[in-house]
Amino acid sequence: MRFIYVLADWECSAADGRVLRDAVSRPNGLKIPRGNYYLVDSGYSSGEGFLSSYRGVKYHLKEWNTERNSPQNHEKFFNMKHAS
Repeated sequence: MRFIYVLADWECSAADGRVLRDAVSRPNGLKIPRGNYYLVDSGYSSGEGFLSSYRGVKYHLKEWNTERNSPQNHEKFFNMKHAS
């Protein structure tokens, strides 16, 4: 695992999206190189430099554990390939 950026100023009750917006808006904050993307979960929205999984479509690895559960469309395939 490689840490790119750490922001430790927030309390645990802060919403993830709010913390991320703060991190990218700071003068020395999180920088996303042009043409690169960070994968974020469906709790975030996709935006410049961020790709989120499709909402309402399964994306946890344990949900893909059988042959019967193979992805049936591009949204499910994307979520399966980027699940953690």
